[in-house]
Amino acid sequence: MSQQDAESRVADLAAALPVREGDEPWTAEEVTEVVTTLRADVERMGANLAKAQTNLADLMTEGSDGAGKDPADVGSSQFERDQEISLTRNAQLVYDQSRLALKLIEEGTYGTCENCGRPIGKARLQAFPRATMCVACKQREERR
Repeated sequence: MSQQDAESRVADLAAALPVREGDEPWTAEEVTEVVTTLRADVERMGANLAKAQTNLADLMTEGSDGAGKDPADVGSSQFERDQEISLTRNAQLVYDQSRLALKLIEEGTYGTCENCGRPIGKARLQAFPRATMCVACKQREERR
């Protein structure tokens, strides 16, 4: 794809993104910035995820039966495993959310709340490009 074709595609994407009342329409530069951020997140979190999965596998193979080990060592090992599981889950979540956002951009549905169907809001998406819900719907979800 030529540079001109790529720029035209980004401009078309920007024009197609939903805009919340009171927001300015998306510009090609803003869309490019969001896409760049999401791609960097996918790359960074993919690497973090691979590392976390390797660390977790190493911790799991160390054994946890505690036979002949000091109780403090067993507790420390369990803490490390729990922490690594948490890091792995978080890395997987950010990785999946970033990939989904890129897919939604390509499909032309990025910026639409998955719950109510209204525009999410440009400021929210610029601050948190992986958002799939508007602020009101996300707040309702978190109160449950």
